[in-house]
Amino acid sequence: MDRRVSEQLAGGEDAPSLAMDALLAALRAAAEPTRLRILSLLAEGELTVTELTQILRQSQPRVSRHLKLLCEAGLLNRFREGTWVFYRLAQGTGIGDLARSLLAFMPSHDLVIQMDQERLAAVRQARHAAAAEYFSRVAEDWDKIRSLHVPEEEVERRLIEVVGDAPVGDLLDVGTGTGRILELFADRAERAVGVDLSREMLAVARANIERRGLDNCQVRLGDMYDLALPDASIDLVIFHQVLHFADDPLAAILETGRILRPGGRVVVVDFAPHDHEFLRDEHAHRRLGFAEEEVQAWFRAARLTPRTVSHLEGGETKLTVSIWSAEKPAQSREKAA
Repeated sequence: MDRRVSEQLAGGEDAPSLAMDALLAALRAAAEPTRLRILSLLAEGELTVTELTQILRQSQPRVSRHLKLLCEAGLLNRFREGTWVFYRLAQGTGIGDLARSLLAFMPSHDLVIQMDQERLAAVRQARHAAAAEYFSRVAEDWDKIRSLHVPEEEVERRLIEVVGDAPVGDLLDVGTGTGRILELFADRAERAVGVDLSREMLAVARANIERRGLDNCQVRLGDMYDLALPDASIDLVIFHQVLHFADDPLAAILETGRILRPGGRVVVVDFAPHDHEFLRDEHAHRRLGFAEEEVQAWFRAARLTPRTVSHLEGGETKLTVSIWSAEKPAQSREKAA
């Protein structure tokens, strides 16, 4: 139904009647107290079924039925993350805009809505506490690794220079970790998605995004080798200290080439070749850095044009951080025509 709704709103021979049908279906789906409460809650950020049942104080089957109706009407998007399912207000469709317009009329002073917001705050607090506890456990290892190379602030400054000041459009952060890259570029991206294979790290990233109110950002469980995104759907892909964990970095870059739009870019931040073998033994680094020629060969294999290369020298005792970028060639005039 989501696909059908978006097609209806996009236009066509029968666009007026089909769009009217979609509009009426969405209004009927929203015209129920619990479903309006759900829309109001999801306007604040994504939630799981379990979290919604805790807030609404209703049974999971009942909440699931309401969610099913809202998804079928195109008002919500649904994302599976292992055994968990997250819901959020639909984005990028007219029906999603309708949901936000309806919520503008929600009475904020309503007692039920106020209680929902209080329970939502409690759910978020529990989520943030769990994320903070996890991060405190892994922070020592992270700090140890970071001390081996140039300061992260310097890396981020150079990364911002490479990306430039222009609006990004759709951004994908592969191996998002704590979501720091999403935070860094949220103000210039229309939409930003971070993917990671660690549910614990996704919990940290989700808490950070919510704390900073980054409504255009979201995170998902995802595999760098199979990103489950349409062809030519992303404008900028960033790999920040990720590929040294990969079994097959080339496969990850090939997948990136598939999802980039013509004119889209990929930026890879990682270590230059080094001999710190303990990173492999103690921290699961599969590769001890990458040579410039190797990374550029991956780009070419993915039919991407290598662009910039910069190195942040770490000195005798520190690792060098390299930043590579490449671009997907724009379509030729013949193809575009």
